[in-house]
Amino acid sequence: MFVGMLIFVGCQVDTNKVGNGSSEGKIQVVTTIAQIAEPIEMIGGEYVEVKSLMGPGVDPHLYKATQGDINTLQNADIIFFNGLHLEGNMGEIFEQLKESKKILAVGETIDQNRLLKDEQGAIDPHIWFDLDIWKDALNSATEVLKEYSPNHAEYFEENKQLYFQKMDELKEEATKKLLSIPKQQRILVTAHDAFGYFGRMFDIDVVGLQGLSTEDEVSLSDIQATIELLIEKQVPAVFVESSINPKTIQAVIEGASQRGLEVQLGGELFSDAMGEAGTEEGTYLGMYRHNVNTIYEALKGESKS
Repeated sequence: MFVGMLIFVGCQVDTNKVGNGSSEGKIQVVTTIAQIAEPIEMIGGEYVEVKSLMGPGVDPHLYKATQGDINTLQNADIIFFNGLHLEGNMGEIFEQLKESKKILAVGETIDQNRLLKDEQGAIDPHIWFDLDIWKDALNSATEVLKEYSPNHAEYFEENKQLYFQKMDELKEEATKKLLSIPKQQRILVTAHDAFGYFGRMFDIDVVGLQGLSTEDEVSLSDIQATIELLIEKQVPAVFVESSINPKTIQAVIEGASQRGLEVQLGGELFSDAMGEAGTEEGTYLGMYRHNVNTIYEALKGESKS
């Protein structure tokens, strides 16, 4: 079936010239994740129509494109995806589409020296949690919009600067709030290792039960090691993620309880997916702010002795 979809794409490469996918003259933009889609919708404003393939609760590490996705991508004028192996199951499709589409992996425009790697050398793809890096990624996407529609370049630039100002304000707000948590209490335990950039930005120690990808297995030793850390550091709360099964975090809570440490469920964080469209958490800035506030409220309490 996958090969068939690729053949379908290959057969269509010359049929969708610039502008053919437009609706009322708007640039048709398709993204993989909403963390790209929603900011580009703000930057592109009235001149773009943006669709994200992956909605709330969808795990991009495991996502496989459907025939409907292939059709959507084929009808796009511009395609943006994160890259850095986040959408690992879609790599061949993007390679095929490069022959006929303007397509950009925003994460692969970032200087590799700024990217985090795990112990095996794999790059951490969750770059939207570093506000400064994400500004650079969105800037690269904006340049593609300008190139595609130079008559609206000034409009895109103005919208980008307004959006970046809001990102800077969020960074200032988050830094003030999170750095007010005592250093020994800044330990973020989540279902998988998606918050490395977040931790680096706000001086928080991050522990993920799974590795960078949710395809990684969680062993009993991983759970036990996390329980030992909670006990040693007297961590007050752990967190589930909206796109990850909460069972491993529940196992950690139960294991700590059996050892005499009552650990609270600090709340649900948005990691690989954003919230529902039409909600504050369905926006990039709103999702980020939700995470900041949830972490702050759960970890700000008095340190246990």
